[in-house]
Amino acid sequence: MQKQKPYTHLIWDFNGTILDDIRLGIDCVNEMLAPRGLPVIPDEDTYREIFGFPIDDYYRRLGFDFEKEDYDTVLAPEWVAKYLAGEGNCTVMPGVTETIQAVKALGIPQVVLSASKVQQLTGQLERLGLLGEFEEVIGLDNIHARSKKAQALEWMAAHPDARPLFVGDTEHDADVADAVGADCLLYTGGHQSQKRLQACGKPLITDIRRLIAYLE
Repeated sequence: MQKQKPYTHLIWDFNGTILDDIRLGIDCVNEMLAPRGLPVIPDEDTYREIFGFPIDDYYRRLGFDFEKEDYDTVLAPEWVAKYLAGEGNCTVMPGVTETIQAVKALGIPQVVLSASKVQQLTGQLERLGLLGEFEEVIGLDNIHARSKKAQALEWMAAHPDARPLFVGDTEHDADVADAVGADCLLYTGGHQSQKRLQACGKPLITDIRRLIAYLE
């Protein structure tokens, strides 16, 4: 009798898990902070201690004044414009492509779930040559990046028998997995520090390739 696989689906986060866009994220926000006379983020370690969801709270921590400039109509569009101008230079995280292929070989469907706008997300995956590898690509209908929890709950409602494993790089990924009662792996090479991720109480992986051991 064949051993039942522990998970029926692998649900990937995108930014910081599949796509290595940490440096771009820092550069884009620094290009917004400096002209406003606000302190810029000096390095990746500092960034990983500050960054988080919802993104508007992260902007508040950086010193943006929403009384002067609205997040939805001014700040978010400005950041997205800068990001889209540079994201073509971003590559996948080490080990991602081979891991996607290894998961495919196991016969486990893969899904991308992101707080990015879905049209932007599919365009990025297409550029990377990965779009066809995923059964579903789930994003938001806006650029405000507040949460993907509602999308995860909708997915679970549509797949009541699924036992997904989530993989991501932020506390928000752990929260989303908890919201749907799913297991979660947290990758330490993305947008938040290992110390912050450790506090979530989830298994940590320092290399994306290590997730295969949880699926076999």
